[in-house]
Amino acid sequence: MTEPLRVLLADDQTLVRTGFRLILGADGIDVVAEATNGAEAVDAVRRTRPDVVLMDVRMPEMDGLEATRRILTGMPGEPRIIILTTFDLDRYVYAALSAGASGFLLKDVTPEYLAAAVRTVRTGDALLAPAITRRLVKRFARHGSDTAALHRDLASLTPRELEVLGLLARGLSNAELAAHLHLAETTVKTHVARILAKLGLRDRVQAVIVAYETGLVSAGAGEAADRS
Repeated sequence: MTEPLRVLLADDQTLVRTGFRLILGADGIDVVAEATNGAEAVDAVRRTRPDVVLMDVRMPEMDGLEATRRILTGMPGEPRIIILTTFDLDRYVYAALSAGASGFLLKDVTPEYLAAAVRTVRTGDALLAPAITRRLVKRFARHGSDTAALHRDLASLTPRELEVLGLLARGLSNAELAAHLHLAETTVKTHVARILAKLGLRDRVQAVIVAYETGLVSAGAGEAADRS
């Protein structure tokens, strides 16, 4: 029997935590701990080892960004962190994604999407459309040292891997990449896995950020691709 997903809720609003706990519980997802600030979240993660953390950005004492950094630095590879925010272009969201968060959700998310999001990131997938990442990169990249921007040397990538990274950053799925490059989807997955490994990235969200940060792809080019 498959073990239920284990989630930690970190938000300073009691009603938000209560609502999310009820939604997740109804979908068979266990909420193993709650935290009202970032410091409590870091401690609770160490004690309970959840699979996924739903982390509010703005909390007292320690915000969600610093908590995300500490958790992912101290426990690389786990847990997966989803950032909760009221605004889809919050500069702290960009910094948290750069620090290793697997995606973000707006707090008015539907119950069905909340549960699906938790399951998505647990499998290792990223929870963020590349188009939204581009907006975040375009608006917040290089706007101060607190953005925790990723800087990677792309010289380790082969020409094919650079091509895959550029297309991935424009929003193509593995299936679309396979069709565009006339490759098997399993081959595309191998290329993506190698890109992440060579650049030391957690998931596709960080790959998109790196593609724009390094200038491999420009925001304008990505927007043109969206309209095509």
